Amino acid sequence: MNATLLRALRIVCAAYLLTLAAAGFLAPFAAPFRYETQFRDAIDAPASPRHPLGTDSLGRDRFSRLLYATRTSLLLAPAAAFLSVLLAASLGSLAGWAGGWLERLLLASADLAVSVPWLFLLITLRAALPLDVSPLVSLLFTFALLGLLGWAGPARVVHSSVRQILASGYIRAAQARGVPPFRLLFRHTFPNLTPVLTAQFWTTVPAYLLAEANLGMLGLGVTEPLPSWGSLLRELQGQAFSLAHLTTHLWLLAPLFVVISVILSCRFVWAARIDPTKVSS
Repeated sequence: MNATLLRALRIVCAAYLLTLAAAGFLAPFAAPFRYETQFRDAIDAPASPRHPLGTDSLGRDRFSRLLYATRTSLLLAPAAAFLSVLLAASLGSLAGWAGGWLERLLLASADLAVSVPWLFLLITLRAALPLDVSPLVSLLFTFALLGLLGWAGPARVVHSSVRQILASGYIRAAQARGVPPFRLLFRHTFPNLTPVLTAQFWTTVPAYLLAEANLGMLGLGVTEPLPSWGSLLRELQGQAFSLAHLTTHLWLLAPLFVVISVILSCRFVWAARIDPTKVSS
């Protein structure tokens, strides 16, 4: 792909993500209605100037709920990804620096965590927790589970990077000059881990967005009435979608379009960071 086109694609995707994030975080001011407001005289209403995406089975405005759901999901997934990357950076660096039995213990724990499909483990653990909790508590549960279960894969990448850095010539030269380990860690090792941690973050966010959507579709995510992309997608399960139905109710697919477009945009934003000189035309 042409380097100029790749950069343009990255800019467009980044602008789209920033616009969507701004709309979500400004939902209390930008949304026409509150996410829990019900219009009893407009149950399952079609799209209209008042309700651009229609209303759901409880008479709630779908467009307003989509804006609030965007705020919820775009806050939850990056925050959980940051927690996972933070744990991975801490444990991976510790394993790489410590060596010995501690390295073997941490790597064995990571191998065990990686061997178990974390999505199924996430669903199992979330199902074991109380379902009748407040929306805020369910949001914290989901955030904590996502962040704590996704550390293993990135930790192994960080460990490998730390071992490569420690074997490099400039680190050996610094050690020969008597540079303290603390200075080696924070002045020479961590700054060189920034590209690795950034890559792990950008690849983890889309995975967590999909995980939250799966939990929401199973009824195990953020509880009502607080919307998330997963809970909005769950509403589609009750729809009898035929081709004729889709052509007349396209607004119902708005949450699906937003989820897919955000995941693809995250991928393109990171993929477009490739060195343009290495991109074939």
